Amino acid sequence: MEYRRLGKTGLKVSEISLGSWLTYGKSVEDNTAERIIHKAYELGINFFDSANVYESGEGERVMAKALKQYDRSSYVITTKAFWPMGEGVNDRGLSRKHVFEQLHASLKRMELDYVDIFYCHRYDPETPVEETLRTIDDLLRQGKILYAGVSEWSAAQIQEALNIADKFLLDRIVVNQPQYNMLYRHIEKEIIPVSEKNGISQVVFSPLAQGVLTGKYKGGAVPENSRAANSDINMWVTNFINEPTLQKVDALEKLAKELELTLPELALAWVLRQPNVASAIVGASRPEQIEANVKAAGIRLTAETVEKIEDILV
Repeated sequence: MEYRRLGKTGLKVSEISLGSWLTYGKSVEDNTAERIIHKAYELGINFFDSANVYESGEGERVMAKALKQYDRSSYVITTKAFWPMGEGVNDRGLSRKHVFEQLHASLKRMELDYVDIFYCHRYDPETPVEETLRTIDDLLRQGKILYAGVSEWSAAQIQEALNIADKFLLDRIVVNQPQYNMLYRHIEKEIIPVSEKNGISQVVFSPLAQGVLTGKYKGGAVPENSRAANSDINMWVTNFINEPTLQKVDALEKLAKELELTLPELALAWVLRQPNVASAIVGASRPEQIEANVKAAGIRLTAETVEKIEDILV
């Protein structure tokens, strides 16, 4: 495993990290999830991602339970808040009340004293950014959060948060968690430049485009046990299953074979070619999948290969 610094902090995280979105507490049984987490840790992954909204806290509970046997200093674990966690008018968003209550609820579920990274899971237009950042700053000073981040914020929203933090001498955010893969590259134009300028890393989710960049959906066929076949979790993957996209995936798989790589290795190495990306979050429903994905760590693509990929993707 290879490790990278998170932004300008001293924290080092594994290039491949393990997430619990759409899997743990939902489509993967607890025993299997624990075996996957143990395998990930054994292979050098030290970065584990979750959120309060993942199956109403079950994703957090399963992940933390599996990690409990390891020294707390040896792994980095995250959570998030924003999405509704109840029917009440204050059970959502980034108000001081919701952030405060949800962070403590997450700590209780995970039986932890602190989380390494707390993310604002989306931008909340109904709450002043100053209110949210002051709340997070208080939690940072209490030692319940070590680092702060955001997820799927625009470049302008990230800059707004930085300006407010600087104005009021609050701790800055150090990480953004966006979707990023060969088929979805929106962060390259504005988000990466503003992040690089301000010492913020990307920790990206869906680097394999919900499994499409594994080659499992050849010709548009949907395997019976795949994510796309599961109506509970296929609302995003179907966006990638169309003829033009699958033609690109076929060409990418051919290139991967020429390089003696698997398609997932090529796709993950492509994401990690970007210096501003600290880690790529993968999901896994079997231990074998995490074994395959960690092989991408340390692979460095040549400029010629990156150019060939670009020709395929245009």
